[in-house]
Amino acid sequence: MIIFAAQIKQLKMKALFDLIDPKAKQQLVDAISQITVLIAGAEGKINKEETEWAEKLTKIRSFSHHKSLQAFYETVGLDFHEKLHDLIESLPSDTEARTKILTDRLAEVDPILQKLPVDLGARLYKSFTSFAKHVAKSSGGFLGFGAISAKEDKLIKLTMLTPIIGTDEDEDGDEEHNH
Repeated sequence: MIIFAAQIKQLKMKALFDLIDPKAKQQLVDAISQITVLIAGAEGKINKEETEWAEKLTKIRSFSHHKSLQAFYETVGLDFHEKLHDLIESLPSDTEARTKILTDRLAEVDPILQKLPVDLGARLYKSFTSFAKHVAKSSGGFLGFGAISAKEDKLIKLTMLTPIIGTDEDEDGDEEHNH
């Protein structure tokens, strides 16, 4: 009976995500490429290793992330490569200017996250910050030490987003599930 109740809860979370206004949903989807460019370009030149890892990570999360976010990452992954490269092309090469634009765009996502049901908003917020951290860790360092630069460390916290703490402590497929 407990398993059945958990499955119903997962279906409800997925259905809630599907009910989000299409424009707001697109902003959430676009946030993943914005986070990627923000972190990959933190030190100036956009790091190819980090953008390639971000692309792989969207695919991995579409099947091995929390069930309520798998469909979200499937949507992200549909045209992530193209959107990512279009975004890179459209932004200034100057790091400070690019960072300002991306942090402003990501700040526009915060009200959307705040309007979601608490558990879904919390999972998505945690997923965004985890995604940023994974992108930062994907290049540099030695055996995982020093892989996150001081500039990346400052940005991976995504301080333009208000932390959301959920009530659901379900660990099944939750964050830090290796991806």
